[in-house]
Amino acid sequence: MILGNVRASLSRDDAQLALHLIARGSPAELEAGEAALRDRGIDALLDDPRLLPALLESALGMRTSLPLFCYVVVRQALRNAGEGDRALADYVAAILLHFGMRDGARRIAESDDQTYDTLAGLLEDVDGPDARRNFLVRQHLGNYALWLSGLFPDWIEHRRWRRGGPDLEYYEDMGRRGFQLAADHRLAQEHGLDGLFREVAERFAVVRVALNSVSDSLLFPQHSSPERLMRQVRDEARWRWVS
Repeated sequence: MILGNVRASLSRDDAQLALHLIARGSPAELEAGEAALRDRGIDALLDDPRLLPALLESALGMRTSLPLFCYVVVRQALRNAGEGDRALADYVAAILLHFGMRDGARRIAESDDQTYDTLAGLLEDVDGPDARRNFLVRQHLGNYALWLSGLFPDWIEHRRWRRGGPDLEYYEDMGRRGFQLAADHRLAQEHGLDGLFREVAERFAVVRVALNSVSDSLLFPQHSSPERLMRQVRDEARWRWVS
């Protein structure tokens, strides 16, 4: 089960590294950062808009742990999209960390032998005889749809235009359905996850677009295609209409 616990896993070393990255060698900024850390905790550093550029541009940023990097990248992307909920950023960062590991995206749990390559295959298994497995499948359906549509939109658009594959709206619909089904499961309520899952379902499209910005700028910055341009224009027009 993936939990939004990335922030809780950050160490004292992570906090000190973030502090020095923000200060960039300035004693005054270092002192101000230490005061902020004492008074408001590590979130004061994680939310500092100077941290992400420092992570990407400073040589010191190469020492950044993967949990710290993932959280800061996701948090900044969601804030840019108007999503300020730290719990949401924490959970999305946890998906990226878990799915980035070997077979993490294809298995509902490390101990589960079955692998999934399609959302349809996951949807078929949301109501099996094992209640715990049903819950994990439902959660994974939402997670997997967000992982694919968030970080690999160009791949989805390429398959759509070249091979007639499903579009991004299909992934959004399946992702929302997975999180809604997971929220309705009793285990989500027992673990206090039902509210979070409902929020991800409701805001799925916004989170997807925020992750697209991460994909476009950090993962595949050199890629250029008509499909990417059309997606970006379509999403921009969509959010302008909504707002």
